[in-house]
Amino acid sequence: MARQTVLLLFGGESSEHDVSINSARNVYAAMDGEKYKILLGYIDRTGKWWLLDRWSDDLVSHGGSQLLAAPGTRSFMTMPGSRVIHPDVMLPILHGKNGEDGTVQGLAALLHIPIVGCDATASAVCMDKVLTKQILEANGIKTAEYQVYRRGNPLPSYDELVKTLGVTLFVKPARSGSSVGVSKVHDESEFLPAIDAALEHDDTALIERAIIGRELETAALGNPPHHQVSGVGEIIAGAEFYDYEDKYSSNSTSKIITEAEIDDAVREKIRSTSRKAYEVLGCRGLARIDYLLEGDQPYVIEVNTLPGFTNISMYPKLWREAGLHYPALIDALIDAALE
Repeated sequence: MARQTVLLLFGGESSEHDVSINSARNVYAAMDGEKYKILLGYIDRTGKWWLLDRWSDDLVSHGGSQLLAAPGTRSFMTMPGSRVIHPDVMLPILHGKNGEDGTVQGLAALLHIPIVGCDATASAVCMDKVLTKQILEANGIKTAEYQVYRRGNPLPSYDELVKTLGVTLFVKPARSGSSVGVSKVHDESEFLPAIDAALEHDDTALIERAIIGRELETAALGNPPHHQVSGVGEIIAGAEFYDYEDKYSSNSTSKIITEAEIDDAVREKIRSTSRKAYEVLGCRGLARIDYLLEGDQPYVIEVNTLPGFTNISMYPKLWREAGLHYPALIDALIDAALE
């Protein structure tokens, strides 16, 4: 049987460039070379696409050829050399801007090449935390109470926010990942710096009630209505909350538990909520659905359509806990894209 040609995309323009490379390294190592012909598509920090001859940890001097897209032809061309490549499927291991926000997914549609994961619409919606909340709440799925601030509008009164949302707040960019630009606000002196930090990454800031509870996560796989949801894992943060440093620093003291010790009724409520959220948001292929559990009430915090695949990432760990190991997980993701 002929090998399928997979264009593995990694890097990218976002602040999560390095996380993407770490994830892609693991995915590349797990892929079966007898099943797949793997093409390495590195996207540098300026947005240029490069075809690499081999995996290299020195991506500053990679020596690759630039990749140019040819819409409608299911192909790319290299420059120089004018070599034409025809991927059977694109596998984006990308995070953040121009990676999981629908842009790469839209390009794949124009190229007529299947892509692993959600389409452009679902990717764009799930990248936008405000739109995600609106759709989930319209379908009876609870999220943290919130208000929205858009650059250029009058800044909301901190005192009024406290009356509505409570004393402790989270301020986040509406469209960013890996907790980049997220601040926990304890008093008025921290509010303006938190807004400024969020606006460094997006024009819209999401201001949420700080839910004091356990951080739980589930993994979804496949295409509705036949998608599956993993068990429920738990993140025990080593910092005040699970921020970027706590996620990826070598000094992090956070812990990942792949089977959370929670009541069975709560576990099934979270898993059924994940199944529904995945479907109403239009997801395909994969997503990680994150929660905060306050008492027995789970609140959806985020739906991540291209979750990490680093050594510490929850998504592959949850499926391994369910008996689906890395190579088989990659196979399932590619199969879902080709359906």
